[in-house]
Amino acid sequence: MPAPDTLVPVGKIIGTHGIRGLLKVFSFSGNMESLNAAGTITLKSSDGSLQKHAVASLVAHGGKFLIGLKGFENINQVLHLVGSEICLLRSQLPETEEDEYYWCDLIGLSVATVDGIELGTISDIFESGASDIYVVTGKDREYLIPAIADVISSVDLADGRMLITPLEGLLDL
Repeated sequence: MPAPDTLVPVGKIIGTHGIRGLLKVFSFSGNMESLNAAGTITLKSSDGSLQKHAVASLVAHGGKFLIGLKGFENINQVLHLVGSEICLLRSQLPETEEDEYYWCDLIGLSVATVDGIELGTISDIFESGASDIYVVTGKDREYLIPAIADVISSVDLADGRMLITPLEGLLDL
């Protein structure tokens, strides 16, 4: 598990909104509770530089979020922030429930079937309508594994391993 001072990406600034310096945010979790509770965020620009900012406001808007940062009051002050990732310290995130994981904890886990067939490692995760999909990159191919209870048998973060019980035909796709 990452250290409490590890930065975890939770969203991305995808544009501006209006002329008063508000920013449109795509949330990686679809949930703004942790951003709302944090009070301060770290922005990571495309060149990797980091900037801390205090949150002035946060509201849901059309399936995205609008965030206002203290000290920014017009569009010209925030244009350079578009494209930045919004990160929180691991210690700012709420504890997960049993069988609930942050994506950053799953990326890099090795994946095998309960029968001992090594598939590869989780290289990416994306949302689909019904569940998250784990992209498992093996030596010769990629597998798309649905994050559903019928498939995911166990996750061991300490050991860096996930075991799956593939549905019939899942590994043939």
